Amino acid sequence: MMNTKRKKKTQNTKIYRAILWSICILAIILPYCGFVYVYKWYHKEAERFQEASVIVIDKNTMELKMFDYKGILKHSYGIACGKNYGNKDTIGDLKTPEGVFHIQQIQDSHSWKHDFNDGQGKIEGAYGPWFIRLAVPGHNGIGIHGTHDSNSIGSRATEGCIRLENSNLEKLVKDVKVGMLVIITPSKEDL
Repeated sequence: MMNTKRKKKTQNTKIYRAILWSICILAIILPYCGFVYVYKWYHKEAERFQEASVIVIDKNTMELKMFDYKGILKHSYGIACGKNYGNKDTIGDLKTPEGVFHIQQIQDSHSWKHDFNDGQGKIEGAYGPWFIRLAVPGHNGIGIHGTHDSNSIGSRATEGCIRLENSNLEKLVKDVKVGMLVIITPSKEDL
């Protein structure tokens, strides 16, 4: 009888030791797995953050500038913007909107045509090679695009969009992404 109790006690001790070892191993492995997960998550988020850039369009200096997440200037180009001063209010007011927006779409506009109502009819290549559509509440057709008339850069010549020289647009479009922040600031005359 005593032998049976001793055997049972020995078996229980082995079970307790196995459980204790399992707990110790889990106590070591689980935090390590957590650290590995956090490490991978952090580097994935840091990578996304490093791709973050912002475009600032200044209607006063007639410039578009793109800055990376550290504030380092990546691009700087002359622009043309809306013919009329002030913040875009209604469709057809020929004003460039002011505020904080984001890029909604990047479209190939090589084949797009536009009639400027100047008696010349539809102009091929009016938008240049790309149309970077901005999400502007109440206005669907506002964007950053190229031009058929590079002489208009530096002036108020558009129907509300932001124009760049086609060669500059080609450089810019390589670094823009859907969702990117775009800030448009007014000129003194816009206030």
